[in-house]
Amino acid sequence: MTNTNGGSIEISSTLAPMQINDADFRHMVTFIKGNYGIDLTQKRQLITGRLSPAIRQLGYKSFSEFVDHLLHTKDEQEITLLINKLTTNYTFFMREQEHLDFFRNHIIPDIVRRHQRDKCLSIWSAGCSTGEEPYNLSMYLFDYLGPHAAEWDTRILATDISARALASAQKGVYELPDSIPREWRKKYFTPNPDGTHTVSNAVRKNVIFQPFNLMDPIRFRKKFDVIFCRNVMIYFDQPTKDALVRRFYDATVPGGYLLISYSENLSQQSPYRRLATATFQK
Repeated sequence: MTNTNGGSIEISSTLAPMQINDADFRHMVTFIKGNYGIDLTQKRQLITGRLSPAIRQLGYKSFSEFVDHLLHTKDEQEITLLINKLTTNYTFFMREQEHLDFFRNHIIPDIVRRHQRDKCLSIWSAGCSTGEEPYNLSMYLFDYLGPHAAEWDTRILATDISARALASAQKGVYELPDSIPREWRKKYFTPNPDGTHTVSNAVRKNVIFQPFNLMDPIRFRKKFDVIFCRNVMIYFDQPTKDALVRRFYDATVPGGYLLISYSENLSQQSPYRRLATATFQK
């Protein structure tokens, strides 16, 4: 890390967190929520605990100095640092297995049937974190289509607001959990000397990683057959969730699907109809 004058500095991690006054806390919460949808109203301790070491390393002597600079300059590197520190990029392969079973047994057959003519599927992993979800979905698609997979365009759009998460996802290197089927380890991964595994080239090429802020208008070229947005809306308050779901709905083809996490739900005002736990259809 460098300070504001460009010099390298080392800061002891044992220093107590900096304190943030009420005005600066409100300004930061308002800025983050207004621009990124993340509700930190009840996260004052999280802000001071996670940001204090990084702010010191950047050369700031107080939160007031940092917040004032951030709000006036909207420095992209500092905003990236802020998002990376305040969001948790926790995910893993085969997460919420019942969801994946529904995707394999019901959703894939349905969307493949609909696209027999153009052979082009449109799937979005919104909030893809470090990439396990879109890679996982690609493996299910390849398994279902088998020898015909090469005839189809199954590329998955995978977006996240965190540059750090996207950089990790693009590398495609993971410690594999026991839940990964043995045949998948052989087909879709290459072992590395350190015990990690790299996702195969075919699977990696099937995912298009792209930075995207879910608070922005959704203006992708095509509407989606399936949108996965799991463990993302836990950071948002209800009005922000409702507005995002309406944007998802507009970006979904008729009959298309939205899958959220089991720890989330849609409000009664949601335009989607519920199919199963955390699974909805337009």
